[in-house]
Amino acid sequence: MDNARRTDRSRASGALIQTLESLHMTGVTHLRRSVSSPAGAAESGSASKRKPDRKGPSPGARAAGQDRERALDEVASQVAQCTRCEELARTRTQTVFGVGDPRTRLVFMGEAPGADEDRQGEPFVGRAGKLLTDIIEKGMGLRRQDVYILNTIKCRPPGNRTPSATEAANCRPYLDAQLDIIQPQFICCLGAVAAQNLLATTAPLGKLRGRFFDYQGIRVICTYHPAYVLRYPETKRKVWEDIQMLMAEMGLKVPRRRDR
Repeated sequence: MDNARRTDRSRASGALIQTLESLHMTGVTHLRRSVSSPAGAAESGSASKRKPDRKGPSPGARAAGQDRERALDEVASQVAQCTRCEELARTRTQTVFGVGDPRTRLVFMGEAPGADEDRQGEPFVGRAGKLLTDIIEKGMGLRRQDVYILNTIKCRPPGNRTPSATEAANCRPYLDAQLDIIQPQFICCLGAVAAQNLLATTAPLGKLRGRFFDYQGIRVICTYHPAYVLRYPETKRKVWEDIQMLMAEMGLKVPRRRDR
């Protein structure tokens, strides 16, 4: 038992050192203090709910937002030059970093760029992007530009295949840097790839839906990817249920239940 524990600790230490080295390579020099459990993806209870900030941005907050924009631009420049995944670097049209308000409380996290995203350089465009925009604007009553949208990896896998574990690991320092700069209060994972990579789990999406997780002090909810909903319209109601949970947790007004 003692040997097993020492082995686990050694692996954890090695993984931590590798992550810190990767973050240093991307220019990250400071990390947000974490209040999560050592597991990193523990389910959160009501005691950890955050009160919504209803005040507008102060001059100091606006200045901080400008700092975040500059920091994100620096990471985006590094992503644009990245060749860690030889196949993706060779076949991409351009990298797809992320878009939105760096001061936002809410980040939507998807899987990987598709063909439309690869052409335009923006995540969630095309039919799936329109559905996500409808969820944000018609469902939640927010504006797309008031949230931040990004993907697990920043290059399109050929044929829109699922990103490999190696590709996700290669891109993880960039994702971590984005989240550390933005400092969101909430993340909505869209699809199993995003949820499993962020929360370091192999649990299917059906097991992850319907509850909140804690990731380094951030409240995380998981739901189906818009592209999946387009293929299987019967999941639309489940997505709306998840979004209603998110809205309630954020302190947003939840409309009466209706079919969307």
